[in-house]
Amino acid sequence: MGEVTVRLDDLPLRDDLRGMTPYGAPQAALPVALNVNENTHPVPSEVADDILDAIARALRDVNRYPDREFTGLREAFAEYLGHGLVREQIWAANGSNEVLQHLLQAFGGPGRRAMGFAPTYSMYPILTRATGAEWIAGEREHDFGLSPAFAAEQVSRENPDIVFLCAPNNPTGTPLGLDVIEAVYAVTDGIVIVDEAYQEFAPHDEPSAVTLLPGRPRLVVSRTMSKAFAFAGARVGYLAADPAVIDALRLVRLPYHLSTLTQAAATAALGHADTMLSMVDEIVAQRDRISATVAALGYTAHESWTNFVLFGGVDDPAATWKALYDRGVLIRDVGIAHHLRVTAGTADETTAFLDALASVGSRA
Repeated sequence: MGEVTVRLDDLPLRDDLRGMTPYGAPQAALPVALNVNENTHPVPSEVADDILDAIARALRDVNRYPDREFTGLREAFAEYLGHGLVREQIWAANGSNEVLQHLLQAFGGPGRRAMGFAPTYSMYPILTRATGAEWIAGEREHDFGLSPAFAAEQVSRENPDIVFLCAPNNPTGTPLGLDVIEAVYAVTDGIVIVDEAYQEFAPHDEPSAVTLLPGRPRLVVSRTMSKAFAFAGARVGYLAADPAVIDALRLVRLPYHLSTLTQAAATAALGHADTMLSMVDEIVAQRDRISATVAALGYTAHESWTNFVLFGGVDDPAATWKALYDRGVLIRDVGIAHHLRVTAGTADETTAFLDALASVGSRA
């Protein structure tokens, strides 16, 4: 049992899925893993204790289905985001990827098109095609940025049903101004999704796209607990939007899609938001340290408002990646010519990466 008897191509797979490859980053048990933009700081012990207590209480009723509307969690997200949001404007799912999938299932699908600006988060085209829609790859400017006019012209020309705006952008770290979001929204009748997975790592005085929600019923702002909240393993994503959008997502979600234990853990973590976010400034300091040091080594560090740094000027990314791997440091080749990406880790992890990169040889 368990042996392969047919090839994938021999199965009656959907035609539009043939040739696709699943999402995945290398997984290896190396001492320093800085390749998937995790928060490398563990959940603080006092918060972990409270989360464990919440899960223990939830276990007493785990024989029953969870709250289908995850009311308490939505209220907690609304309070965290602020700006007068209420629970009727909040949705959540098992990671922001499932949030995005729900949006594509509701507003995309066969005969419809979704658009983003490459290079950007690699799951956008995968989710788009997996839900039967067509993916359109727009362009970015030479510095990976997007001006309002440049973005709006492309959206107006292509007229997609869904537009993805990654703010700040992954895998480049590039900021995205609110004026870009406003310009794109003005030229489309479709859904505009602003993916703020890394918003907490932006400068504190930079406003969120949440501030643009009033009067824009087709605007959606997606977030995750994976990054700033160190909750990658818990798989919790959420969004804010007009209540009508939330009603649309109920049409496509699976019944009871958020488990009782997930709801308990996430709600408890949000109750300690200040503590959970206290590590963000330290991560930002390590990010900026990486940028300064790789620049001193002769590489080009692109501006980043995230918890990672994309650096260019790498003569042979595959060889450099392997040399770092051999030194016990795992980073990411994101497929951008002459570039590599590294997550900002703890101070010790950052030191290990910078020492390993220096030992590979600088370009200065």
